[in-house]
Amino acid sequence: MIERTLVLIKPDGVQRGLVGEITQRFEKVGLKIIGMRMVWVDKEFSKEHYKAHVEKEFYPGLEAMITEGPVVALAVEGIHAVTQVRKMVGDTEPKIAQPGTIRGDYTHHSYESTSGAGKAIRNVVHASGNNKEAEAEIELWFKKEELHSYKTAQEVHTF
Repeated sequence: MIERTLVLIKPDGVQRGLVGEITQRFEKVGLKIIGMRMVWVDKEFSKEHYKAHVEKEFYPGLEAMITEGPVVALAVEGIHAVTQVRKMVGDTEPKIAQPGTIRGDYTHHSYESTSGAGKAIRNVVHASGNNKEAEAEIELWFKKEELHSYKTAQEVHTF
């Protein structure tokens, strides 16, 4: 039941000063930040993180976007963390992301508006798609000693 997942606040989210607001959303629902780091992604690391997409037509734009500025990586832990985070970030395409989700509240791009320009969609965050992906992504982004174990006030008083 307690899961870990990866969230990336992409360069567009960092550039817009949304790191605190996005992090706060996860904390407010009771998820725990167990790792956090700011990284300037290079092309090689981009290819490793997005290895499932490297051969796809849209990859060059995705690589250009993820390497254009620093990324804030969060390792998040909590009850059903993968599902909870995916629900909170909203649909990958901001145009159809529901209001109240991170992408629905902070972005407005569509695949249609970016694909012809050879650019990646600006959707502020990445979130692991499932438990297997989350485990692999956390291992890629964090060393074991960068992940912390502690009790939140909520855990101290309810469990």
